[in-house]
Amino acid sequence: MGDDPQHGGRRRTRLYALTDGRTAAPHTVLTMDTTITAAVPADARGGLPTEWQTILAMCPAPDGRAVAEIAARMGMRLTPMSVLLGELADRGLIDHRPPLAAAETTNVHLLMKIRDSLARI
Repeated sequence: MGDDPQHGGRRRTRLYALTDGRTAAPHTVLTMDTTITAAVPADARGGLPTEWQTILAMCPAPDGRAVAEIAARMGMRLTPMSVLLGELADRGLIDHRPPLAAAETTNVHLLMKIRDSLARI
């Protein structure tokens, strides 16, 4: 009884509108560990939907954030977030880079930093 179906419906409708009705990004494929960075300056985001502005604000260059972390911070499931980020990528609003190569993940200090960042979510 804790779920409000009307609220859930509004959220799905809003997500549908934010992705132009897409259920899968046709051009950009993002995995949960793809790193996202904003490709537009803060002063150029005024006319964008609030959710897009929030995502761009949490992904400053050069570090950005992983898709999974963005989804967690936005309270969204991974698949809809990937679709939404695919829409942003297709519009040139974000840059994305693949996850670190296996050789780069052997750095214990880097792995500890990632663990600590995820623990703060």
